This record gives sequence, C-alpha cells and structure tokens, in this order.
Amino acid sequence: MIRPIALLAALASLPGLAGAAECRKETYGGNAYTICEVDPEREELRLFLNDSDGTVLGHFGRVDEALRTEGKRLGFAMNAGMYHEDRRPVGLYIEEGVEQRGVVPQAGPGNFGLLPNGVLCLREGRADVIETQAYIGRPPDCRFATQSGPMLVVGGALHPRFLPDSTSKFIRNGVGTSADGKRAVFVISDNVVTFHAFGLLFRDHLKLPNALYLDGNVSRIRAPDLGRDDAGFTALGPIVGVVEDPAD
Repeated sequence: MIRPIALLAALASLPGLAGAAECRKETYGGNAYTICEVDPEREELRLFLNDSDGTVLGHFGRVDEALRTEGKRLGFAMNAGMYHEDRRPVGLYIEEGVEQRGVVPQAGPGNFGLLPNGVLCLREGRADVIETQAYIGRPPDCRFATQSGPMLVVGGALHPRFLPDSTSKFIRNGVGTSADGKRAVFVISDNVVTFHAFGLLFRDHLKLPNALYLDGNVSRIRAPDLGRDDAGFTALGPIVGVVEDPAD
C-alpha cells in the first residue's frame, strides 16, 4: 500500500503537475519581507507587457484575464523592471523569444544607471540573473528577459556602491537566482529599506549569488496563498508571473 505522503510526493514528481509558487512572510535585519520561491523546472514563469492588440496590460487582473482566454490563470506575480511613462521597458525586453527592446549597455536614468545592472533571463527549466556586460558578452537564448538595475548581488558580492548608513529608503522589490538556475526567489519589502539591507537579504539570508533590483516605490506583488493582490492606481510596465492550470 502506498502511504498518502509517498503518493503526494510521487504525483508532484510527474511532468505537468506543477505546484504554485511558495510565498511566505519573513523578517531579517529588523525588516519585514514577502518572499516567493519559484521552481523554474516545475513552474511556468512568463513576462507580460501588452495584450494581443498592443495595449499595455499594466495590472495583475488584466494579465489574469488574458490568460483565462488560454484556459490558464495567473498565480504569483510581480512588477518586473523599470519602464518609461508610456510603460515601455527602459532596457532589454524579450517576450516569447522576440526582442522588443534591445539591451542598454551604458548607464541609463535613475537607479537603472547605477552600474552594474543586470538581466533576468527565463529559459526552459531555469531562471538566471545575469550582469549586463556578461549577458552582452555571451547572450543566452532567453525565451523571456527583462533588464533592470542595479544588481543587488553580483557573484556573491554586494553592489559596490551600497552604503550601510544610507538614508534612501523605499519599498523595494527584486529577484535572486541560484547558480544552477533552478531556484528563483522574488522578494518585496513590507517596510521601507535601503539598497544595502535589501542586498544583504539576498546574499546572507537567502544565500543567492546573483540578485537584481526590479523597482521601488511602485513595487507590487500578487501572492494568492497569502491573500495578497496589490492593485495600485497606475499601470505597471513589465510583469513577471507564474502561469497555472486551473485544473491543478
């Protein structure tokens, strides 16, 4: 007889039975965070910007509506990179293998220009945060990609310009990945934090060698298992999210 726990483990290992992103609340260094872990081998991560008519989606609810036409639904989601006033991405943007905006190699506006910055690259079965110059030197075949900045952690080191005594504090969100690309961790702070504190979370607490700042102040997250779905009054630019099968 197969024990229930063993049966569940066996079912979870079968192709196509992907689980939802796991979200939790944690505190570290005196700050509160919402942390969502995604397994790129078992979950489908996508980037979203426009609908089929070219209109900016901008909100988690609209992304979910678009996915419903495919017989899918949106699970976890987060804003995914800096954008201009018209919601065009500031840097590289690739969707379904099509490059809609080229990589920006030089310093750009605002925090994006706090070099080094980086790219979140989503490929079959893996997700990687890659420093921009490394991406340019050897660009991988990304199905989806978004460029943002600054890097929070680069090769296990904090961004060199982060100051422990900085007074610049905002609600911030970002993503870190493991060296093998099998672990993607998305985080939003639940109180205002400095870049230095945010970087330490990824490096020292989450133990991730590379992490990328996605944005601040406008940061939002959808975490259904926590009962959280930040609406906001203004449209976002790129959105990253887990695509789920309603039957799962």
